[in-house]
Parts: sequence; structure tokens; C-alpha cells
Amino acid sequence: MKILNTYKTILLLFVVASIFFSCAQQETPKKPNFLFVLVDDQPFDALESSGRYPFLKTPNMQRLQDEGAMFENYYVTQSICSPSRASFLTGTYPHIHGVNQNNQHVDPDWETYQPYNQHLQSAGYQTAHVGKIHMAHFKGEKHIRPGFDYWYSFIGQGEYFDPMVNDNGKEYQEKGYMTDILTEKAINWLTEKRDPNKPFSLNLWHKAVHENHSPAPRHKDMYAAHKLPTPPYDTHLENFKGKPEWQKIKSWDSKWKEYVASDTITPKPWPIKGDKFKKLLETLGAVDESLGRVLSTLEEMGELDNTVIIYSSDNGYFMGEHGYWDKRIAYENSMKIPMLIRYPKKIKPKITIEKTGLNIDLAPTILELAGVEIPMYMQGKSMVPLFENNQEELNWRTHFMFEYYVDDAYPYAGPNMLAIRSEKYKLIDVFLENDIDELYDLENDPGEMNNLINNDSYNQIEEELRSELEKLKQQYAYNYDRDWWLRTQVKKKK
Repeated sequence: MKILNTYKTILLLFVVASIFFSCAQQETPKKPNFLFVLVDDQPFDALESSGRYPFLKTPNMQRLQDEGAMFENYYVTQSICSPSRASFLTGTYPHIHGVNQNNQHVDPDWETYQPYNQHLQSAGYQTAHVGKIHMAHFKGEKHIRPGFDYWYSFIGQGEYFDPMVNDNGKEYQEKGYMTDILTEKAINWLTEKRDPNKPFSLNLWHKAVHENHSPAPRHKDMYAAHKLPTPPYDTHLENFKGKPEWQKIKSWDSKWKEYVASDTITPKPWPIKGDKFKKLLETLGAVDESLGRVLSTLEEMGELDNTVIIYSSDNGYFMGEHGYWDKRIAYENSMKIPMLIRYPKKIKPKITIEKTGLNIDLAPTILELAGVEIPMYMQGKSMVPLFENNQEELNWRTHFMFEYYVDDAYPYAGPNMLAIRSEKYKLIDVFLENDIDELYDLENDPGEMNNLINNDSYNQIEEELRSELEKLKQQYAYNYDRDWWLRTQVKKKK
């Protein structure tokens, strides 16, 4: 009898232990996956929801917005390809990670400022990069950047049709349209090549919609019959009255040092490069289709709701505002980017986030969501609190700094500049002794048409902005020795 009772006790303990172990397993949260879709040169308002282009259809981007969060105020810290991409990866300003140009052989300091994917990889994630990187332009295995288990990319800008590619170090020519090729490679990696027992982080970084804007044949002339609307705030009527001299010559695509000796310039007729801008929007069609295909793949895999889906652009783009195309300078159309994030475990549907986000914020955000320690060298802030709390109660940034360094390949773009933007004002300092700076009241002049730098009524505001900019320069070690800045961060951590 005692033996029977002992047996029953052991059996009962085994059942209880099994149930407890099973429950413990179920309660262990599954690590989130990450899909980061990055577009090249997509204007912040080139979205169906913005209403800027009534004919524009981006249903899959709209789906992300409807099922997740949209940032109303998201900016880059420098508005050209290589520096911005390096900032997304490292969470640091260009003057820190070391890439401030689009030169052929510039790479970040990967050892000192490891990209977020490398931290994920160390934490057990499988990582892949599919698409444009636009950094050190080496061939073969040397082209593969640190921290990726799978690599599919190309040198420089690449080509829209029949591009040369680098598949894990192997160089060859691919047949087809670049956006479609990248989509197929991303889906193939998700469904065939990765280890399904590990969480993943996938970068799908498009060449599109970089110029020369080339839509897929199926989208060619899809907007030809539509009239291109004039930009908001009549910025296409810019006559450069009261503006710096260097801007006047930039408007004619020449070198900014060749000053124009006149107070105003006759505005270019609208539409400025109208066919060019329509092609950009048409090129976006394949990107939206790509997003839809990847979302469907994740859904079929049962991983959609466990994947943090991030959609953004590496910089903004002028679509005729102020008579400009391209990006680079410290105006809203250049600095501001779309940012959509879907992750139902943390983000409620149809959330609009008004607080200011920066591209350097993405790396620490990803690491926090993955449960990985954020390294001290990352200068951005995790955006997770913006997903979870009342935004008004957060101690969030009220000012941020933007920088630009003369790009040797595009000398017409403008001089070196440093800008500070608050919620209401923007000050742009171009370090020129023989030219003026810029000051804008963004609340009353969102189009940045009326330069207030010589308006005495704004002297105190200018002084406050310059003072705040000095604080930001010190905070972000602008023009400081990077090693010194790193030592101070380590000291703070201790």
C-alpha cells in the first residue's frame, strides 16, 4: 500500500511539474522579428494618406499606417544616402560614425560603432541584407558589410534593369527589374534560406526611387494623364528675396560659390521637371507592390504579427519646392522622411506620433524591442516609450541638430551647414562670412519662404536657438575627438 501511495505521489508530482514546465514555456515571450524596408529618396508626403498627390495609390503603405503608427515628424541627421544609411545602422551622427559623403570608398567605423544587426546577430538572430548599401564599394566578399548572415547587394546606386549584383560575395548580372529582383530575394531568404527556429532581422533596402527614376514597365505612364499639383504653401513661387546668395545659384543647378548679384530671380514655370516627378511617383508603384508581397509572405508564415515592420526613406526629396529637386540642404522637404511602424504587440492601429523622431533613433529602438542592451555609443533614443505612453508626459527631445558637408560630386548643392530645428523654429548656419544665415518661424511659415534672420523682432529667438545649438554640438560631440566622446559615454555608464 505504501509503495502504491508513493507511486501515486511521484506520478502526481510529475504531472504537476509537467504542467508547470509547459506553462513556463508558453509564458516565455517569443522574440520579435524585424523587417526594415528602406526606400531611396521618397518624399515624406509621397503617401496616399497625405493627399498631396490625389492620384497616388500606395495601398500597402496605407495598410501599415492603418495597422500601426505613422510619425508626423521624422527626420534624418544628414540628407544624403550613405551618411543616412550608416546612421540608421549605428544610431550615431555622421560626424561620429565617419561617413559624411557619398564617396566611393567611405565606410563607417564598424568596430567602434557596431551596427544594430551585429548586436542582434550576437543575440541569436539570423540577419540578412537585401538591397542598396551605398558604402565601401568593394567587389566579392569584401563587399559584405559586418553582421549579416546573408548578403545580396550591389555597388553604388546599381541599375534599374538587368543589374550587376553581389550574392554572398559572388558577382553576376541578374535579369529583370531591380525592385522585383530584390523582392524575390527577400522572400526566398524568408521562406527557404533562413533557420526557422531563430528570430530574424531582414533589411530590404530598395534602389528605388532614386533617379534616374525608372518605373517598372507595368507602371510606366500610369500617372501621365494626371496633373501634377503645385506644392503646398506656394513654395514653387520662390523668388529668393531675403534668402542667402548661394541659394539663388543652386536653383539653376550650378556651383553655389558663383554668386548671383541680384536680389531676386524669376521663378521657374510650373511644373518644374514635371515629367521627372511623375516618374518618381510611378517608380514607387513597384515598391508598394513589393511591400504587399512581403507582408503576404509573413502572413503565410504565421510571423506577421510577431514581426516589427519598419518602412522609411533614407532622406527626403524636393519635388519642385523652392524650384529645387534632389535633397541635401536643411529645408523640410530634404530633412523630413516617411516613417511607418507596425507591431501589434506594442503599437495600436492608426496611431499618429507627433514627437520628433530621428534616423539615429531606429537602432536603439530595435535593440530594446529585441531585449538587447543598447550600447552607450548610440546617440539616438529608443522610441518604444512613444508606442506605449501618453506622449505629452514623456521627456522627449524638443530640438535636434542637422548637418551637411559639401558633397564633392554635387558642388551645386550648397555649402557646409549646421541647423537646429525646434517645434516652432529653424536656424540654419552655413559658416559663410560673406553671406547670411536663415531663420524660419515654422508655425507661421511652414513653407520656409520668409527668412527672418535680419528681423530684429526675432533676435531673442535667434540667440536662444544658437545657444541651444551649442548645447547640442557638445551633446553629440560635433567637431570633438570621437575617442574622447566614447570615453565620456563609458564613464557615464559606470
